[in-house]
Amino acid sequence: MTEPHRGALGQGNDIGPIPFNQTTHGERYAPLRSSNPGQGIDSAMWPWRQSGLFVSPKSVLNISAMRYAYEDSPAADGWGRLPTRMPHRYGRGMRVGILTGGGDCPGLNAVIRAVVKVGVRRFGHEHVGILHGWRGLLEQQTVPLGVRDVSGILDRGGTILKSSRTNPCRDAETTQAALDGFAALGIDALVVLGGEDTLGAANQLHAEHGLPIVGVPKTIDNDLSGTDVTFGFDTAVQIVCSSIDRLHTTAESHDRVMVVEVMGRHVGWIALESGIAGGADYILIPEHHPNVPAVVDALRARHSRGLDSSIVVVSEGVDLGDGGAEGERDEFGHALLAQQGVGDRLGAIIREATGFDTRVTVLGHVQRGGTPTARDRILATRFGTHAAEMVEEGLFGRMASLRGAIITDVPLADAVGTLKTVPDEYYRLAQPFFG
Repeated sequence: MTEPHRGALGQGNDIGPIPFNQTTHGERYAPLRSSNPGQGIDSAMWPWRQSGLFVSPKSVLNISAMRYAYEDSPAADGWGRLPTRMPHRYGRGMRVGILTGGGDCPGLNAVIRAVVKVGVRRFGHEHVGILHGWRGLLEQQTVPLGVRDVSGILDRGGTILKSSRTNPCRDAETTQAALDGFAALGIDALVVLGGEDTLGAANQLHAEHGLPIVGVPKTIDNDLSGTDVTFGFDTAVQIVCSSIDRLHTTAESHDRVMVVEVMGRHVGWIALESGIAGGADYILIPEHHPNVPAVVDALRARHSRGLDSSIVVVSEGVDLGDGGAEGERDEFGHALLAQQGVGDRLGAIIREATGFDTRVTVLGHVQRGGTPTARDRILATRFGTHAAEMVEEGLFGRMASLRGAIITDVPLADAVGTLKTVPDEYYRLAQPFFG
């Protein structure tokens, strides 16, 4: 038997990454048999479900072990040099793209930092930042991301990669541009930080076109299924709670009703938790159709007891049933809620019904900005670390997830299939404090 050539990594033929085979049990295997002995691993033998010798990532844990698998193979005389870029689980030198899509969120930079530092120092990955979310993939706008580039950003709000609300799957032409952009950038995997819409597009690109994507749950709304909490939510709640504390004092000074409009398109997590923590006198969330007459009655009852100031917290996505303006829509088909003015409309209803001096505060994008809390910095770091590990292990089409105290991962399809709404029993917790 001819002794196989045992070239070191980075020498000889660079044949690029070896695609994984997908078995009926969902395990990934790297094809190891060459159809052209002595000439390296032949790319012609890589169609999905190709038969041949395969090595499971469960049994091959590093490059050395993979080399032993080569040498111990019954077809050892058919092996060529090892490729410079090894299959996902085994490889140093993977080129990993990172993008942030949708609204910005405290903790995004902490995730980027963790993905890069863990990827470089533990796995030898190379990273490229894709600017402006999915738009950057379509237009191939990138920046290099090394350890030095992500130093000092842990406590910074926003995202150094910038963002946009671009839908890469809005039509066939746009989807093809995304696929072309992925190929042109020469990346082996893509880490996507996003919420419902951004990760929905990531799931579609993975499920329908096979792009190797890992998701990280980002949204201050905390509405993604598949994870107990999303990073950014804790910071947003702290910001709103602090604002409510300040509004209490000015409301008391002027005997006013203060309506506080907070973010939350489909769910009321921010409104409910900040309202409970801030001592709001009424909380309206999208999951529960608002009983506006009940709000008015509760405020009148407070005033009759000599409590001449009140705080009402309302999610921006609440339907007051008053035929609010439709307004413009974004690329994902969502109404631009800044044009809906639910806080102003509710304030007008209260003012007209009660005659009380009523003022409206729309917190808006202040909820997204600023320094992330310690909890969000730690959660984002844990998510980013797990995302780098998922890339190394080839766990694509999945999203990092917090379950209890454990960081794990779930299928992207499960994470974006349904929204995580506020349970009825949680809302009932707040109701005894209304009025």
